[in-house]
Amino acid sequence: MNALVTGSTSGIGLGIAQRLAAKGVNVMLNGFGSPEQIEAARQSIAAYGVKVGYHGADLTKVVEVEDLVRSTEALFGSLDVLVNNAGIQHVSPVESFDPAKWDAVIAINLSAAFHTTRLALPGMQARNWGRIVNIASAHGLVASANKSAYVAAKHGIVGLTKVVALENAKSGITCNAVCPGWVLTPLVQAQVDARAEKEGVSVEDAKVGLLSEKQPSQEFVTPEQLGGLVVFLCSDDAQEVRGAAWNMDGGWLAQ
Repeated sequence: MNALVTGSTSGIGLGIAQRLAAKGVNVMLNGFGSPEQIEAARQSIAAYGVKVGYHGADLTKVVEVEDLVRSTEALFGSLDVLVNNAGIQHVSPVESFDPAKWDAVIAINLSAAFHTTRLALPGMQARNWGRIVNIASAHGLVASANKSAYVAAKHGIVGLTKVVALENAKSGITCNAVCPGWVLTPLVQAQVDARAEKEGVSVEDAKVGLLSEKQPSQEFVTPEQLGGLVVFLCSDDAQEVRGAAWNMDGGWLAQ
């Protein structure tokens, strides 16, 4: 089995790629980072004894997205599992939201997933098997102030997921979305550290303060846990999980 995971050189995407590789899945990595970071990510996947590639496509550019998918198919012979994970964030009230930032968030968080999906589907349809997993967010189901582009994009991902699932409902291709709450990635850890410094509290207290605003468990979701859910969605046991928006959010949406 062969997978493409976008935004997989660190954080959530890397955790998902590692869990897939642990199941024997070959992985094409994609994302930005220093050469050292990218090589470390590549080695962490190769350690599972699978084939691993890397493609540095800029997902805001359709021609590069097309090359990413075609290169994955050329390297492995097929693209069986597509995980659309790459995403960026910008925080601002709507009236002062930078239009260029809006365009970038929509391009990477939503349009890129459309393009990878439309390009991956013909091969999956020819083989009558495929798994598409879109990493949405709790913000694909609810909103928060000052995150208009991110919330719009993630709601769009959930809608796109349902359409792709319905269009392929009588086939061996499934499409589902995963909706994480707060995840302890390097970027979020930096937010916790900055909050601790600003408020003059411990890192642990800063973590609780951040989580208590949204996440009742007061525990972060981990990339590894998300990877485990993706592995399940790619399994035969999940054959009839179609068009789901599966939240893993420490109780965020239960409130």
